[in-house]
Amino acid sequence: MGWLADETGLDKCAANYTPLTPLSALIRAADVFRDETAMIYGTHRATYAQYYERCTRLASALAQIGVAPGDVVATIIPNLPAQAEAHFGVPACGAVLNTINTRLDVSTVSYILEHGGAKVVMVDSQFLDLAEAAIAQMDGPAPTVIECPDAQAGFKPSGSYRTYEDVLATGEPDFNWVLPQDEWESLALNYTSGTTGRPKGVVYHHRGAYLSAMGQVISWRMVLHPVYLTIVPLFHCNGWCHTWMMPMVGGTIVCCRDVTAKAIFDAIADEGVTHFGGAPIVLNTLVNAPEKDRREFSHTVEVFTAGAPPAPATLARIEPMGFNVTQVYGLTETYGPATESLWLAQWDHLEGEERAAVKARQGVAMPFIDHVTVMDEAMKEVPRNAATRGEIMFRGNGVMKGYLRNPAATAEAFEGGYFHSGDIAVMHEDGHVQIADRAKDIIISGGENISSVEVENALMSHEAVSLCAVVAKPDEKWGEVPCAFVELKQNLSVSEAELIAFVRGRLAGFKTPKAVVFEELPKTSTGKIQKFALRKRAAEL
Repeated sequence: MGWLADETGLDKCAANYTPLTPLSALIRAADVFRDETAMIYGTHRATYAQYYERCTRLASALAQIGVAPGDVVATIIPNLPAQAEAHFGVPACGAVLNTINTRLDVSTVSYILEHGGAKVVMVDSQFLDLAEAAIAQMDGPAPTVIECPDAQAGFKPSGSYRTYEDVLATGEPDFNWVLPQDEWESLALNYTSGTTGRPKGVVYHHRGAYLSAMGQVISWRMVLHPVYLTIVPLFHCNGWCHTWMMPMVGGTIVCCRDVTAKAIFDAIADEGVTHFGGAPIVLNTLVNAPEKDRREFSHTVEVFTAGAPPAPATLARIEPMGFNVTQVYGLTETYGPATESLWLAQWDHLEGEERAAVKARQGVAMPFIDHVTVMDEAMKEVPRNAATRGEIMFRGNGVMKGYLRNPAATAEAFEGGYFHSGDIAVMHEDGHVQIADRAKDIIISGGENISSVEVENALMSHEAVSLCAVVAKPDEKWGEVPCAFVELKQNLSVSEAELIAFVRGRLAGFKTPKAVVFEELPKTSTGKIQKFALRKRAAEL
């Protein structure tokens, strides 16, 4: 052991140890980036000094109305300054932030408010009816409502509640932030989509959020002062931790209430947006945008895409438009992105769909994840042959604390010392993981396993297809057969028979859809296609 054998006096102390927390990023930014622009939303502009003061006033005001460390403060707010400020102001008074999906139904919102035990709920004026109906269904104590009107979008105060700005005015600008004494302390509570039952409450700790935010700076190859557009909902994995990431690099957050092609192109052209994240449907929106919604820009925009495997055809079309796309992958339980499609020099010669096919891989572990692998049912790593399937599993600091008040589900998720994702994948020779399907989305037809992703990628390569999803349709002979739901591009058409023939020319016959339905696909607020709804539709056909 040498001289390290005697470590007398080498203990943690105030000088050499503080618990990791993303709150420290804004405290530092308010000093070193004091006069830099932190926030943009229409006419609203805030420097880092002003951003910090508003978050401080929020923390103080919440404490004044009785929010204590460990209490839950919920929000039902789109991607607006108040939502970003809540990411710092709520934990700065020691509370736990619970951002709620604005597109959920009344019953689910009511369940989340009650299960999470929210003491306060901050609500955008557009969603007051949703919040009031949800609170009315609760059995337990009702949370205090703070209304957040958005005058720039035409939403005025209802007059029934204290408004967000009025609450901020009561806060003290010199309030001392309540920082964690232990980095394992809870920071945020995020509920899963709950497509197969009641949503589960995923608990984040300060350490994981800090490391996720810091690690993504590396993975995104960020330099100082990026301009970040909030496409990923801030209620989805806390915006993939990007709100906590921006102060680390003195970045500017550009808020976007309604995600449209025009809003994105305008933000890039007018505000100089350099980065945004989003589901593949966002890329599709840009690729298929009408000429009147497009704007010219001279710089390259860096994009993280996740939520579903992007079709290689979509990636091949968007990059020539000025977007450099990095496929990332993760879950609510991994703070959002946890793997990255890490580009290697050996692929530099690839172009078009070959290049896009490599970029469509989910990739390797981000820096804050200890290990990402694909294992079989015996918890053995599958061969790196790009063919043998298993389940993607994670281990590291970027994994949740567990599910709130659900020890059985937590134990099941962590069985064998890894977090089980439920996603089926293969591993390539270079260690890159590539999703084959969700376990529940595999179609078993006549004993043959069919990857819905593979069929979707074939369909997406047709010039008339804008978006598609493939699910299992019950069949008397084969048990299940593939059924495709398709959205077509504007002013383009194709028949069911033509599409089936098109796929048959690219895949084995048993993999081709046996039915094609042309209709708008149901989607979540984060752009994910709701396959559970399509499976119900297919069963009724």
